[in-house]
Amino acid sequence: MTLPTILDVEASGFGRGSYPIEIGFVEAGGTVFCCLIQPEPDWLHWDASAEALHGITREILQRHGKPPLWVAEQINRRLAGQTVYCDAWAHDYPWLARLFDVCDLSPSFRLADLRSLLNEAEAARWGGVLDQVRAEQNLRRHRASSDAMVLQLALQRVKQDGS
Repeated sequence: MTLPTILDVEASGFGRGSYPIEIGFVEAGGTVFCCLIQPEPDWLHWDASAEALHGITREILQRHGKPPLWVAEQINRRLAGQTVYCDAWAHDYPWLARLFDVCDLSPSFRLADLRSLLNEAEAARWGGVLDQVRAEQNLRRHRASSDAMVLQLALQRVKQDGS
């Protein structure tokens, strides 16, 4: 199986007013992209529990984040024409939409739910395989590119185990 590009988004929190703060993806060939995003002046929502999970502070974003337009252009250039998969479409889609809207751009790629790639048997094993891969990777940070890598590895394993 050729592995698809997997994308993950870290955000300022959940719900109304939240926005993307980091986007990471792993392409089919293994190339990794990860970028912090400087918040726009009117992006004010901040959830301390989300910060505790990903460890990204507003100060880090201001100091190391890239402008939203630069991030959107990079993503569009690298993912043009692809179907890109994520595991939290209901959250990731609105966060990407917020990024692209502020830049007055449209995505050059299609975002789809990773679960659409799984048959019933694979879907039944997905959670266990994902937990196993996370444990094996022993990641110390919950960040977009490392999360995307774990998802891609879990997808590869669940597909191999099912064949």
